[in-house]
Amino acid sequence: MFAVPVLAADSMWDLFSRAISLRDYNTRVVMGGTTMLGISGGLVGTFLILRKRALAADVVSHAALPGIAVAFLLAERLVPGSGRSTSVLLLGAFASGLLGMGMTLAIRRWTRIKDDAALAIVLGLFFGLGMALFTVVQRTRTGNAAGLSHFIFGKAASLVAADVWLIGGVSAILALLCGGLFKEFSLLCFDEEFAAARGYRTGLLDWLLTLMAVTVTLIGLQSVGLLLVVALLLIPPTAARFWTNDLKVMSILAAVIGGVSCAGGVVFSAAFPRLAAGPVIVLSGAGLFVVSLVFGKERGLWPRWQSQRQFEQRIGRSDLLRACYELLEPIRGSDETTQESLTTLEIDELELLAIRQWPPGRFRGLVSTAVR
Repeated sequence: MFAVPVLAADSMWDLFSRAISLRDYNTRVVMGGTTMLGISGGLVGTFLILRKRALAADVVSHAALPGIAVAFLLAERLVPGSGRSTSVLLLGAFASGLLGMGMTLAIRRWTRIKDDAALAIVLGLFFGLGMALFTVVQRTRTGNAAGLSHFIFGKAASLVAADVWLIGGVSAILALLCGGLFKEFSLLCFDEEFAAARGYRTGLLDWLLTLMAVTVTLIGLQSVGLLLVVALLLIPPTAARFWTNDLKVMSILAAVIGGVSCAGGVVFSAAFPRLAAGPVIVLSGAGLFVVSLVFGKERGLWPRWQSQRQFEQRIGRSDLLRACYELLEPIRGSDETTQESLTTLEIDELELLAIRQWPPGRFRGLVSTAVR
């Protein structure tokens, strides 16, 4: 009677234990690739957030869509059957994403259109063009079997060892760039005019940061897809911002949160095979963001509420002491209101309420905090 539930529970526990212990080769491969992707995404995303280019990551991911479609069509036209080559599709996505960000920077530089409007225009243009081209791809003879939807929604299970080495190498380069140009990127993010006055080539730095964002987007297409890769760039640094005001610490925390969210998402997806790894990775990052939002040391809701409460209690105690002094001063005189003389007197609760007109509940709260 209870055999089926017991067997199901044993099977679920076996899957979970296998995922935690990393016994499966594919789980180790996927975890290695996505963890390094999360680390690099957190580092690069830190400067995007501080540069106020959060929407730029979304533009890059959506701008890659027409490049994938064009690369497939050109490859099938020149060499039939080569359109599904990952390197060809990634090359097209890279060129398209770089073109999209280049158009955004050009609009921002040579027109009076604001950043958010320029980003929204380019995002809509490229995404609409990509969807139109994907319709053309689906009508080709090999379009249905091309598997291009994996680049939209992601398929982390398709990662192989070569992909992990590629992601690891690119992530190492991005980490070295972030560390080597940390001072320059910091100046660019906080005061671009001051950086230019100090002789830094802000335009080149801006292009380099854009190129790094495009690179993270590309290496994340296969694992989480272009619709979700933006989360790996934005969620980790946003979560890290709640814990510290130090940029170096924030960068390290963003990398850690990105790596932990990817590793946790892969383990959870391996334990529950019906759940795709890409969305679970993003949900893991969102969970860490919620924890940071509530408990973050510097900007979290709970510490801020505690600080505000303690401040109000200090103000309340000061008001209570002042009211007591005003009540006793006419009785004892200003010369006799010393600390020793005041401690021997009893104060009527009704008289205090009459002086300040506090509600009874607030008065009892002030007294209780003062007694503690």
